[in-house]
Amino acid sequence: MPTFETLLYAVEDGIATITLNRPDKLNAFNTTMMKELIAAFDETDADDNVKAVIITGAGRAFCAGADLSAGGATFDYDKRGGADQAARQEQGVHRDGGGLVTLRIFESLKPVISACNGAAVGVGVTMQLAMDFRLASADARYGFVFARRGINPEACSSWFLPHLVGIQTALEWCYTGRIFPAQEGLDKGLVRSIHAPDDLLPAARALAREIIDNTAPVSVAITRQLIWRMAGAAHPMEAHKADSRAIEARGRSGDAKEGVTSFLEKRPPNYPDKVSKDLPDIWPHWKAPTFS
Repeated sequence: MPTFETLLYAVEDGIATITLNRPDKLNAFNTTMMKELIAAFDETDADDNVKAVIITGAGRAFCAGADLSAGGATFDYDKRGGADQAARQEQGVHRDGGGLVTLRIFESLKPVISACNGAAVGVGVTMQLAMDFRLASADARYGFVFARRGINPEACSSWFLPHLVGIQTALEWCYTGRIFPAQEGLDKGLVRSIHAPDDLLPAARALAREIIDNTAPVSVAITRQLIWRMAGAAHPMEAHKADSRAIEARGRSGDAKEGVTSFLEKRPPNYPDKVSKDLPDIWPHWKAPTFS
């Protein structure tokens, strides 16, 4: 089991729980957290015992955004310098750390559930946009506060947010930078459901269990790729080509046989295939765009 400086990581009954763990700093996002979140998703993808991932925060916040301890130089990469900043430079541009995290979550082979327990501001909310489900505590608050800090939306949120809530709402939240409650997030489609604080993690685990107990992990991994990647496809033919390759590959798999047989025999399924070795390549021409 990996250990981290800014995260807690635990796996129980097929669920990996990743807890942002800087409660004295309201789980503010820094370079170490960026690296560790990416490493944690590498771990969940590689571990066949992990069937779903839950992300939450320690203490009273989910994540209060970027760590502002560098003051006015917080977002000035040239002034901050150092090896960490240099390592993120590509094509003469410093890559946004929040974007590196959301792109890694986008590539996850396991379903990802956010259990937002409190304040989620800046990257604290934009990192959640690449997650599949966003459950909120009644205490949760959200804010796309970038314009109030003299910067712009990051973490690929200009792609993710309009897909989730539409352009008008995305622009209002980002133009004003105001903090809004979980209920507004629910009304606008950002949030799936709101729960009493003590019920939040149990609700996230119940959703994870419904997935784990009834579905084939390889099928879930393919489904996640299909839905997220096709959100940007130019034509439904792109989906038809990927669907067809996937159905052909999965139709002859042990999972398909078990899925039908268990249904006919009226018993719980026991899917044999593993994400680590049985995930078919249904994207012969897929290449993740390069940073340029």
